[in-house]
Amino acid sequence: MPKLGRLRDRWADVTPEVRDRALAVAVTAAAFVPGLGMIGAQFGDLPRHDGGFLAVLLVLGQTLPLAVRSRWPAATLVLIAICFGAHEVLAYPPTIGSLALYFALYSAGAREERFRRALPAAISLGYLVFAVSVTLRGSPTGVLTYLLYYAVLVLFWSLGTLVRQRRRQEAERRRLTARAAAADERARLARELHDVVTHHVTAMVVQADAARYLPPENAPGVFAAITGSGRDALTELRFLLGVLEATGARTPGLGALRTLVDQPGRVVELVEAGERPELPPETELTAYRIVQEALTNAAKYAAGRPATVRVGYRADLLEIEVTTRGPATAPGVLGSGGRGLAGLRDRVGALGGRFTAGPAEDGFRVIAQFPTGGTPVGSDR
Repeated sequence: MPKLGRLRDRWADVTPEVRDRALAVAVTAAAFVPGLGMIGAQFGDLPRHDGGFLAVLLVLGQTLPLAVRSRWPAATLVLIAICFGAHEVLAYPPTIGSLALYFALYSAGAREERFRRALPAAISLGYLVFAVSVTLRGSPTGVLTYLLYYAVLVLFWSLGTLVRQRRRQEAERRRLTARAAAADERARLARELHDVVTHHVTAMVVQADAARYLPPENAPGVFAAITGSGRDALTELRFLLGVLEATGARTPGLGALRTLVDQPGRVVELVEAGERPELPPETELTAYRIVQEALTNAAKYAAGRPATVRVGYRADLLEIEVTTRGPATAPGVLGSGGRGLAGLRDRVGALGGRFTAGPAEDGFRVIAQFPTGGTPVGSDR
């Protein structure tokens, strides 16, 4: 069971692009195994004959496009459908590669947004042309068979559509949960602001009033106490206001990271890889908040040590990594009653992401991963 768990975790870390390529390679290889041909689709009951090089091209046209089914689901479906139709109309030997049509239908139903209304109509029209072509070639297949096969195609499209709807609902649920968590955190911080102001200002007023009744020689000590209370108040207010900026009172995002790392007294390297996609405000805020909290803790527990902020933008994943070189442990980083990185764990989870923080070989490392395509990190597709 532990080995199975490790395999599951490794598979969860594999990007959709790599999974698609692996599927394309597997289906392509299986398509040229003679014994597996009986599993493939055989439509029209036409006399089969070898097609040579053209047949091989049509098989590859059905299997290889699976490598980009997540990135271009509509184009993948159209190309595979054309090659499948030509392969069947020309009555080439069946292969298991014809099953790629079902994968393409599912992927288009699950991922296509731009052409999700026009694509079913275009595929249905193409199927009608396909059925007429097979019939004109002399196929004895009846109308009922055509309707049953069309129902199978609709089933795979519908399964993908159902998954897309559930992803959308899950994304909306996570958005609302994250917004509620941010609102709760702002409310808590507002209470803390009230407590800070009330406590320190009250102390300053009491000390100032008491100074009127004390001997002159005691005045310097009273004024020093008032000054200390004021400085303590300013320190706490700056910290709390900084937290409020990253939890919704203002809306900093990934575009503000450069300003965040370029602060006096900090030695921080910012590395961004990939093209930044358009992300929900909650994701941008939480990502910014993670970097801010990690750098704040670095300033506390590893002052003067260099740090590196890495931001990776991929098709379905945003990854934030903050490494502070120096001590391998950072006491209090995950504590502080929710004001530190531990307070972000629930918000990252609410966004469908994954969050880890702990000692590393070269210091202390914080890693957060966020989905950008609607699928929670580590979930099955």
